[in-house]
Amino acid sequence: MLAITSLLSPPHVSRINTIIKSLEEKFGLDDVQATLDPHLTYQLAGVKKLSSLKKVLADVAATTEPFPAFTTGLGVFPGERPVIYIPVLRSDALNALHRRIREATAPLCLRTDKFSGPDCWLPHISLALHDTTPDLLGPVLAYLNQETYNLKIIIDNLAILRQEGELFVREEVFEMGAKVLA
Repeated sequence: MLAITSLLSPPHVSRINTIIKSLEEKFGLDDVQATLDPHLTYQLAGVKKLSSLKKVLADVAATTEPFPAFTTGLGVFPGERPVIYIPVLRSDALNALHRRIREATAPLCLRTDKFSGPDCWLPHISLALHDTTPDLLGPVLAYLNQETYNLKIIIDNLAILRQEGELFVREEVFEMGAKVLA
C-alpha cells in the first residue's frame, strides 16, 4: 500500500517532530517515527501502475493552488492500540482536493482503505500510533493537554509515501500550483 499525502512545511515538521520526540522520551512511544515526514493522508491505496499514479497526482497538484488548512485540539481513535492525533479541520478547499484525488486515482487503484471515503475521512496529523495502550492514553493526553494545537498549515504539495522495510519514505513529492487552470 502507498499513502497519498500532503507533507507539512519545515516549521510545522519541526514542531510536530518535537512533540513526537517528547512522547518517545517521556512514554517510550516511537512507532509513529516509522514515517519520517509529518503529513496528512488523503488515501491509502494499492495501485496497478505507480507511474500512472504519479502522472495523475502530478496533474492534480499542478492544477491546484496552495491553500491554508487549520488544526485544533487533540483526537483519539480508540481501540486496543489507540491513535493520538491533531485533527485537521475539513474545509471546502480540503474536501475538494480530497475528492479530486479520489476521482483521479479511482481507475488506478486495486484497493483502498475504508477510511479514505468522503463520509469517513478524518484528516489528521498522527502523534502516536501502534505502540499506544489504553493504560498510557490518560497520562499521554494529560501531558499533551499542556499545549494548544491550533496551527495554520499550508497545503502546497501532494506526496506519495511507500513502505520500505519498517519505514514509510518519500516516493515522490508534487508541488501545487505549477499550472493552475484559468
